[in-house]
Amino acid sequence: MYDPASAIKGKQAVFEAHPENASVKALTDLATDAKYDRAELTITVARESIVAAAMAVQQAGYNFLEDVTAVDWYPSEPRFQITYHILSHSLKERIRLAVRLDGDAAALDSITSVWPSANFYEREVFDLFGVHFGGHPNLRRIMMPEDWNGHPLRKDYPVEGYR
Repeated sequence: MYDPASAIKGKQAVFEAHPENASVKALTDLATDAKYDRAELTITVARESIVAAAMAVQQAGYNFLEDVTAVDWYPSEPRFQITYHILSHSLKERIRLAVRLDGDAAALDSITSVWPSANFYEREVFDLFGVHFGGHPNLRRIMMPEDWNGHPLRKDYPVEGYR
């Protein structure tokens, strides 16, 4: 049975408990928060540091970007959380990088320069949540028609769409 008390929360506590982890070593200076729960490591970084964090974990041996996704925490602020799931085949470890973004003008730098496979994931997040990725090579809708009004996975999007 899962014991919530077994979760390690807080940057300092996580980094002290897992000093041998390659991503922990790589992200010591970039992390703003960290959590280790159910054998999963989540490191939160500032929005300005996402490209540097992606490069740091790649240089630490993480070689595969599995997914980029988003969560809308409306009406809470910061409203959006962008999450990157990254895998190291050689280390047999996973890491989750998270970035929190404020409100309707949510914008973040693209990591396609580090992992080209982020291209379609970032386009999906842009299309469905309205998060802009600066420096993206082709940021346009991928699922909804170009003339669609709004972003359907936002919590404040009307259930039946705009009329």
